[in-house]
Amino acid sequence: MLVRPDTFWDFGGFVQYEPITVITDLVVTAVCWWAFIKLKGSPPGQLKNLFRAYFFTMGLATAYGGIIGHGFIVQLGFVWKMPGWYISMFSVALLERAAIFHAQPLLSENTGRWFARLNLVELFSLCAIVAYTQNFFFVEAHAAYGMLVVVLSLEFYVYRKTTSRGSRQLLLAVGVAALAATVHLLELGIHRWFNHLDLSHLLMAWGAWHFYKGAATILQENPIPLRKP
Repeated sequence: MLVRPDTFWDFGGFVQYEPITVITDLVVTAVCWWAFIKLKGSPPGQLKNLFRAYFFTMGLATAYGGIIGHGFIVQLGFVWKMPGWYISMFSVALLERAAIFHAQPLLSENTGRWFARLNLVELFSLCAIVAYTQNFFFVEAHAAYGMLVVVLSLEFYVYRKTTSRGSRQLLLAVGVAALAATVHLLELGIHRWFNHLDLSHLLMAWGAWHFYKGAATILQENPIPLRKP
């Protein structure tokens, strides 16, 4: 159900809702697309492609979510929020896949294959649930699973088994992302003109920067450096 936002700018009858939320969403977009461009110079390979695809799609999701999902959603209608949700879910799945691919040299062939298949099953399953329920909770559930179960566990495993500074940076990034999610879920806003959405978006931008630092370091480290005995 769509609730009309209580913050807006009115330009002579042209109304744009939740302007600060739009701006902070675009801050996340800017960091993600900056990371996408910066990683272009990293060593080539599938891992690089996965990280760059993650940053591009997450930037696209936050741009769409800000402009369409917040700025003009009253004029367009609730259903227009959903393409942004799907893009963000696909983006998180790409980050999961990057973590799986990064950890693969330390996993058995069967374990790596199992994680890769589960990555697709949970993505399509949650997308179907979102289509049926039209509930953002399941988008958040997918993000929590992807970040806290897949990325966190695999990168922690890699960090424990190796000297990967990139994994350590990704663990920090997941922590910042979890903080952003907590702010969003608990609605810890400062003011109606700088609410929980705006604060969580700035934390997401900070987290995206850490994800970039982790990805860049991992791509320079690749193949995974083994821990010295």
